[in-house]
Amino acid sequence: MTHLVGISGSLREGASNTLLVQEAARLFAPQQFTLADLDLPLLNTDLNKEGGPDAVQRLTELVRGADAVIISTPEYNKMIPGLLKNALDWLSIVDGGNPLKGMPVAIMSSAAGRSGGERAQYTLRHALTPHAAHVVLAPEVTIAGANDAFAEDGTLKDPKSQEFLGKLMDNLKAEITLRG
Repeated sequence: MTHLVGISGSLREGASNTLLVQEAARLFAPQQFTLADLDLPLLNTDLNKEGGPDAVQRLTELVRGADAVIISTPEYNKMIPGLLKNALDWLSIVDGGNPLKGMPVAIMSSAAGRSGGERAQYTLRHALTPHAAHVVLAPEVTIAGANDAFAEDGTLKDPKSQEFLGKLMDNLKAEITLRG
């Protein structure tokens, strides 16, 4: 049974990055999909005792139980948002080792601007480097004009964007098979 975990870099209700993660999961069609909760305390190693905060433990176990992870990031001031970096930092110090190590990970971005979060996606790739995740690099999925990119049912309006997202999910499936 394939378990896919989705991480959205936005907490906002109805966020385009959450919609993008959900659309990616729909196209991937796993037997199980779970959207992670990034409502975590700020990283403080003093809190990393006895397994760390409950929310961090839940995120860690969720990622550990996954066959693959998809991450969608907005672009805030040409970077990934702090909450996403915070989650990655927590995962890097948890007991039992980093659950992203060797994990197939597909990344994507959605932003209101015309670049679609391109710079944030580059920053996310860089932020994932010390995790030793197997990042699926292509095709790049950047959704520009995010406020109008999704239909009411949550699907991407642009057929080309949906095609690229489908190819990215196919490549993620192939990475899972290689990891096998």
